[in-house]
Amino acid sequence: MARKFLYFVAAMVVLVLAGAFVLRIYGEDLAEVVFVPDTEFQAQEVLEDSIYADISMWYARPEIKKGNPALWLPQGFEPNGEELQGKKRAAIFFIHPTSFINKEKWNAPLGDKESEARARIFLRGQASAFNQVGDVWAPRYRQATLGAFLTEKKEGQQALDAAYQDVLNAFDYFIREVPDDIPIILAGHSQGSLHLTNLLKDRVAGTPLANRIVAAYVVGWPVSVEADVPAMGLNICEAAEQTNCLLSWESFAEPADYGRIMKVYDTTIGFTGEPRKDTNLLCSNPVNGNINSESAADKNLGTLVPNDKLSDAALVTGAVPARCDDRGFLLIGDPPEMGPYTLPGNNYHVYDYSLFWSNIRADVMKRMTTFLSR
Repeated sequence: MARKFLYFVAAMVVLVLAGAFVLRIYGEDLAEVVFVPDTEFQAQEVLEDSIYADISMWYARPEIKKGNPALWLPQGFEPNGEELQGKKRAAIFFIHPTSFINKEKWNAPLGDKESEARARIFLRGQASAFNQVGDVWAPRYRQATLGAFLTEKKEGQQALDAAYQDVLNAFDYFIREVPDDIPIILAGHSQGSLHLTNLLKDRVAGTPLANRIVAAYVVGWPVSVEADVPAMGLNICEAAEQTNCLLSWESFAEPADYGRIMKVYDTTIGFTGEPRKDTNLLCSNPVNGNINSESAADKNLGTLVPNDKLSDAALVTGAVPARCDDRGFLLIGDPPEMGPYTLPGNNYHVYDYSLFWSNIRADVMKRMTTFLSR
């Protein structure tokens, strides 16, 4: 019994670093005690419209050169001529995943050093996949704490809604600043991708802005093909060189156990107003850039294998395959050695970008090249 208890505690510590939809499935009594705030939700002070003009409100943006985590590259990495050859570069809006785990507050305060240090780690391994095609803009935002995903309390949704308002504020500033002729790429992970799904629905769908979107990478968050995509303003990326489209995947080693995820997912309503139950998840194959397909490990151009602190990583080729299963999850074969942050059920959520880092770089380059040649 003691061993089982310690395993559960260890699993929850691991889950801290994920901060995604899947965390809700572990909303047992212990999770409530450890991570869910027992305080009332307090509405955040509304940020001024001009707040994101302050460069300190961004982890990454074009003017930030020193200490910009999105400019990180693995040691010894050689670009191998990956360039846009003088063509326009994109503006990439990237929303980082949950890094705030404090149960004293429902939302992270600006300037929280611990959560911001974690956010920088995530951005190094995720947003860096896009830095060859453009400038990454990654805003600080008062994200919902981890516990917001582990409870049915109304405060959890209030915290997520409050975080989304900051993201909208940052995105609206981003759009005002980026010239109209500059292509745009949208990307996120986990909580960041949750906010990105809403942003696509609220700011992109049915607007001229949709024509400027090269692609949207909604990674680490479930997207229903039938109940969500029709309201998100972009088509599904069905081929590697398609543009104005969106991609999404959730990574599991085999045997994959995602039954509890689906138990939660099947209770929710999609953006179209229809239930998500019995619908298909969008499964993009990041190795070859299309959907519902299979790729051998030797097609994987490079996996970031991080150290225990996620502070650095080595690039390993041919490490993992990729296969979309019938339900829409991305399977990566036998569990690879990626470090201590694999989640229960062979869930490789933390590594959704790292597993396919080089292929994502190649994918976005192909889509940018196609977009610019139109």
